Amino acid sequence: MQVITTTDELSRFSKALREQPYVAVDTEFMREKTYWPILCLIQAAGEGEEAAIDPLAEGIDLSPFLELLTDKKVVKVFHAARQDLEIFHKLIGDVPAPLFDTQIAAMACGFGDQIGYEPLMRTLLKAKIDKGSRFTDWSRRPLTDAQLSYALSDVTYLREAYPILLDTLEKQERKHWVEEEMEALYDGDLYYVHPEKAWKRLKLKGVRPKEMGAVMKLAEWREQEAQAKDTPRNRILKDEAIFELARLQPKDGAALARARSIPSGFERSRTGAALVQVIKDGLSIPKEQLPVIDKPDRDKAPADVLELLKVLLKRQCETHHVAPKLIASSADIEAIARNDQADVPALSGWRRELFGETALRLKRGEIALKLDHGRVDIIDV
Repeated sequence: MQVITTTDELSRFSKALREQPYVAVDTEFMREKTYWPILCLIQAAGEGEEAAIDPLAEGIDLSPFLELLTDKKVVKVFHAARQDLEIFHKLIGDVPAPLFDTQIAAMACGFGDQIGYEPLMRTLLKAKIDKGSRFTDWSRRPLTDAQLSYALSDVTYLREAYPILLDTLEKQERKHWVEEEMEALYDGDLYYVHPEKAWKRLKLKGVRPKEMGAVMKLAEWREQEAQAKDTPRNRILKDEAIFELARLQPKDGAALARARSIPSGFERSRTGAALVQVIKDGLSIPKEQLPVIDKPDRDKAPADVLELLKVLLKRQCETHHVAPKLIASSADIEAIARNDQADVPALSGWRRELFGETALRLKRGEIALKLDHGRVDIIDV
């Protein structure tokens, strides 16, 4: 097992990988006590080449490998890439490209919703992966042989799975499906929370319009503090505290002390004073500049239409061997049930051909569903 701990070794390895059409990549990281993930290990594999790169090794410069990630001639293959891409986006300020996510590809090939790495490799390659090292402390050195063996298996099998999935997609003429999904992964906003947009992560059910400004500013302040101090956002201020403070709207330290979510004595600290000012700033936002909070029960989709569309989605996905979540989410189904012109992915492109148009025909009464030997079938009306 090759473990790279020097910049020279990494340069040679990265140069060899840049001569290949694709490279499988994975990471091991920790973030339980931090806001930003701590990168502990990078695994990479190309044809005849595989290694674990130690980013914690003294003096190592990751630049040669990061340059590989931005090389447009080499496809970077990940499985469930989102968290790995967040790490690399912070390191290089961009998303590695071009990308291929085997989890998304597997969904397009009919392997189910968000299939995990181990079951996918077991199905495709009959691989047996020992997951005993999965939740070990990757920041401790030296790493054990068991850890390294597990880590490298995450890319050596991935290297073999990629051409199989790619060939399947091409034979089924579904490669463009996956390419469309990959486009969404290039959006840098997926991997960085802009503090002024942090309120969008909150579940706003029950928030009243007059509280919205305070919620927005409190969420923004918390995100700034968490990023600056590199600590989880809920260690700065819990979601429940944001909602309570937005409801109470304390105007001074004494009022802040009455909040159940605030520790005793906190109101006398600089942070307590900062919170009071943040709330004041939120309350001063003009009403016309505040976002409108959607009311989930407004224009509720008819239950019978909703259930019919769910049955149809299941039928279409089983017939065409594709994972339902790749076609339409529950929110998409509800939107289609309410509105034939809903702005959802399921009503455009290949998804419309596979499901969306049929769903609209079902709503219009042009087709019906029937049971044929225990299976759902479609008939023209």
